[in-house]
Amino acid sequence: MRDELLVPEPADEGEAEVEVGLRPRRLADFVGQAELKEHLSIILEAARRRGQAADHLLFAGPPGLGKTSLAHIVATEMEVALHVTSGPALERAGDLAAILSQLGQGDVLFIDEVHRLPRAVEEVLYPAMEDFQLDIVLGKGPAARSIRLDVPHFTLVGATTRTGLITGPLRDRFGLVARLDYYDADDLEAIVARAAGILSVSVHPDGATEIARRARGTPRIANRLLRRVRDFAEVRGDGTVDHDAAKAGLALFGVDERGLDKVDRALLSALCERFGGGPVGLSTLAIGVGEPTETVEDVYEPFLIREGLLMRTPRGRVATPAAWAHLGRVAPPAADHAPPPGLFG
Repeated sequence: MRDELLVPEPADEGEAEVEVGLRPRRLADFVGQAELKEHLSIILEAARRRGQAADHLLFAGPPGLGKTSLAHIVATEMEVALHVTSGPALERAGDLAAILSQLGQGDVLFIDEVHRLPRAVEEVLYPAMEDFQLDIVLGKGPAARSIRLDVPHFTLVGATTRTGLITGPLRDRFGLVARLDYYDADDLEAIVARAAGILSVSVHPDGATEIARRARGTPRIANRLLRRVRDFAEVRGDGTVDHDAAKAGLALFGVDERGLDKVDRALLSALCERFGGGPVGLSTLAIGVGEPTETVEDVYEPFLIREGLLMRTPRGRVATPAAWAHLGRVAPPAADHAPPPGLFG
């Protein structure tokens, strides 16, 4: 595995540069998502053989699973330039027109959070995606006139965490709509080992296993935990990340055996200790932990639900028996959380 590692980044690079350095450059270096990799390999190889730009691609899924990395890989595999922007940054149609006019033949345009594109910008994007033409309105009022300019054939790569918010006309214009899944432990171990080689960190297999087990199925979190454990091992140990160092380092930074952090445990504690396990409303629970409701609903709850520690019910949030057990407490009788009787019973 280490024979395939990339050249380590300089030690004085910032966190952002280190994160970029950990991104795979080629599709062969991308770990996990086997089905998506196969689809992409066919699409990109076919485009190369035809000498054309690859079809437009939409990557969907939770944060940290590799959508941005795949956009970089598409540009690298096609040997073209990558232009990066985001949906919120394109406030007016002219912003998109300025970017499209700078594209070269076959270039890749990556729009992160594409579901947040304003409607006016989206309307300009439609003819650019389908006909590779750009409609521009010159002047105002009765003297206004519309002209259509040709833009080079390009590949639009969109990334979104909220597929349901993308309009149907935009979604249908992508040649491939792919959803990235959470990673299993074996893939995360390979990602940790690869990142350790780039960062020049000595990691034992059991240390990589411990980090991967607590990474929530997300490569970005796995890389972040590796860097924190590396810091712990260098300061409190001999610099080697083995099982004991990984376990102690993760415990110091508040990541428990199931990958829960401080806020996750605070949510479960508030739900179980203050509200008797629920049901309790989202806004009440968010106030109980001092977090905005959007943060609780979009950032913390999905993992707790996926781990079987929390349930969403029509009456509110409810802690599962697994949540009580994780906190070392005994769950109350199930009847306490039963729904109220219906009209006839």
